[in-house]
Amino acid sequence: MEKMFEKSLWGSRFIIILAVVFGLVGAVLLFLVASFDIYETAAYVINTYITHAHPEHFHEEVVGGIIGAVDLYLIGVVMIIFSFGLYELFISDIDPAKDEHGEENQLLAVHSLDQLKDKISKVIVMVLVVGFFQKVGHTTYSGALDLLYLALSITAVAVGLYFLSKVGKSH
Repeated sequence: MEKMFEKSLWGSRFIIILAVVFGLVGAVLLFLVASFDIYETAAYVINTYITHAHPEHFHEEVVGGIIGAVDLYLIGVVMIIFSFGLYELFISDIDPAKDEHGEENQLLAVHSLDQLKDKISKVIVMVLVVGFFQKVGHTTYSGALDLLYLALSITAVAVGLYFLSKVGKSH
């Protein structure tokens, strides 16, 4: 009875396949939406130049559209890392990820939940940074104090990214 229960308990890990498959579906959807956004932005730019129109906030709209797409791509990358990590942790190593010498591609390799969390959190921070710069692009500044706050916030982001790059690296 115990062996049968343990075998079925161990087999229940395959429920993770749902998260893996739908995580990948989410990533594909995000990539499609981001690609469509880039396409729409490109069409807008081409149309603007062909018609010699000069919309008031043209540059901000173009940059905002592209940064928004980058944001979606990064979230899609989070979903891919999440899916690969769950699969490798709960189901099996991904054999095609190994090179001809049997060495693993370290880009998506995950050997613990902490590693998965670290990889995902770094990409999430990048999503937040991209979102921050998207907001900065649409902000109006009314004085020197606003520009000082902008400079301080950019400095804080840069310092945060510097320390984030040091996480997990041994010296």
